[in-house]
Amino acid sequence: MRTKEDWIKAGEVVFDAATDIGGLVLLMEEARTPAWYEATRMPLTPAGVMPFYRYVIRTKGKVEIGVNSCGTCHTRLMPDGSLLKGAQGNFPFDGTRSFRTRTRAGEDVARRLEKADFGVPWLDFDRLDTLSREEIVGLHDAIPPGVVARDRTSPRYPAVVGDLIGLADRKYLDRTGLVQHRSPGDVMRYSASVLSVDRLASFDGFIPVPRNPPENRERYSDEQLFALTLYLYSLRPPPNPNKFDTLAARGQKIFGREGCSGCHTPPLYTNNKLTPVEGFTIPEDHKKKYDILPVSVGTDPGLAMKTRKGTGYYKVPSLKGVWYRGPFEHNGSVATLEDWFDPRRLRDDYVPTAFKGYRIQTRAVTGHEFGLKLSVDDKRALIAFLKTL
Repeated sequence: MRTKEDWIKAGEVVFDAATDIGGLVLLMEEARTPAWYEATRMPLTPAGVMPFYRYVIRTKGKVEIGVNSCGTCHTRLMPDGSLLKGAQGNFPFDGTRSFRTRTRAGEDVARRLEKADFGVPWLDFDRLDTLSREEIVGLHDAIPPGVVARDRTSPRYPAVVGDLIGLADRKYLDRTGLVQHRSPGDVMRYSASVLSVDRLASFDGFIPVPRNPPENRERYSDEQLFALTLYLYSLRPPPNPNKFDTLAARGQKIFGREGCSGCHTPPLYTNNKLTPVEGFTIPEDHKKKYDILPVSVGTDPGLAMKTRKGTGYYKVPSLKGVWYRGPFEHNGSVATLEDWFDPRRLRDDYVPTAFKGYRIQTRAVTGHEFGLKLSVDDKRALIAFLKTL
């Protein structure tokens, strides 16, 4: 590799490459079972292709399935059937997990997996060791595509899948700002952590996965990580079908008039700061180490306070690309921008249009009340503008 373009092309190979090939024999059986596609709400192209797994041939005459590439999480199947790499993905991770729990896993095994991925035994509400199979299935079935209970989050407090387009301009990684982004090296370390190092974690003596010693773990090479990072930095959004017309121009004026740019500052449409959640007191040393906006917008604090990704903060998200993203909010409670600006979401009898939660029919989607009191016409204009970003 002699040029930056060579490294970027190599990084796309890393992005697409499966990290687990043939590790789960039942994957092949599932991929050939119509009930699996229906139960998991699997997005398919118009030609019926499921684009998140790959057939792999390593030995002549033997077809295997490769999974868990970067692209499995961060590829979005668009309504027109095209694939958008690096976007907020819509692979139904929790649907596939609940299907496997329902049809394959024993209750004890399922509980161990829940504790390994989500356990926070230092908090009183953690009771993963006592969940029934039905409860485990229900918790994950309640999580829609585009939202995921990934390692260190929780099926009670999942996170929307990250959009990596525009990554180079962001100062923090993860919804809770868990990792600072100061250089390509931070992305490289974070990528290695997601693949392997997370499984070696110890939380003051709580070891989620008491197996696989370090010498048995693998990670990307430094060269692969560097190539992957350059590829992620190179990602650009697709052509935006939403034109900047008279309505959007009016919405831009409303955006300025309402002070939205204080947090969502152009041209990145984020101020790249952390905002504390309600109930969290900012430590004095944090004020020197991090860029903090010392104001809480009142959104649900669960992900930031009751999971292993908890920092006490949420990062201020960029609004660029909202036209191709969704669901919205840090845990994906609402499906559209129109839902986000609906004042009814603050009521306890509101029915969230995306993630609700297990055995929850109605709940308030609290916080970030900015824009809720605008007139219907002003909201329509503001949303038209946001969709042009």
